Amino acid sequence: MTDPAVPSTPAGWYPDPAGGAQRRWWDGMQWTDHFETPYSTAAAALPEKAPEGTDPYTTWIWPLMAIPVLQVLSIFLIDWEQVVVTSLTDPTAAAQLSIVTAPGYLAVTALGWITNILFVLFAFLDWRELRRRGVPRPFHWAWSFLVLASVWPVYPIGRAIVARRRTGRGMASLWFTIATIVLGIIVSIGLAIYLVQISLASVDFTNLTP
Repeated sequence: MTDPAVPSTPAGWYPDPAGGAQRRWWDGMQWTDHFETPYSTAAAALPEKAPEGTDPYTTWIWPLMAIPVLQVLSIFLIDWEQVVVTSLTDPTAAAQLSIVTAPGYLAVTALGWITNILFVLFAFLDWRELRRRGVPRPFHWAWSFLVLASVWPVYPIGRAIVARRRTGRGMASLWFTIATIVLGIIVSIGLAIYLVQISLASVDFTNLTP
């Protein structure tokens, strides 16, 4: 290779002529102040693994996984029959306000905020415990904030995939998440059918006859 100090040498990264461990950028005419740590193929090829036998299931992952189930089941605290009947038969502002101020509705709202906060807290404690156990770069707990946008599966699914790569185990949170999503779909379909039935029963079809 042509001596980098010669102007005809093409621009590129070359060993620092000052003897440093980093490479220095030669712009084709002179040395610049830009340095680069040499790329190590051997180091990059090494997989990031936790110590042998590391348990990926912390104390905090299980209450975290229970929160979405609790949120799904909390909808049964609302008196849906009253909500539907009031909505269809009494359009006054006072009646509509009574829906969102009903004890069940307020309980579900409060429970939603409390459990969302706990979800983020448990994710942080879970992430911290994984790091303490020597799991390199576990799935970051900050993803749990997506629970505020109702995208809660991101953390448990991402955590499961990364834990599997680091420890060889840890997929339980993924399967539990899938089961919870299926449960949510079933409950939603059942609730929708129930609401339709209540709505049909509440409508006075005799008044609709020409």
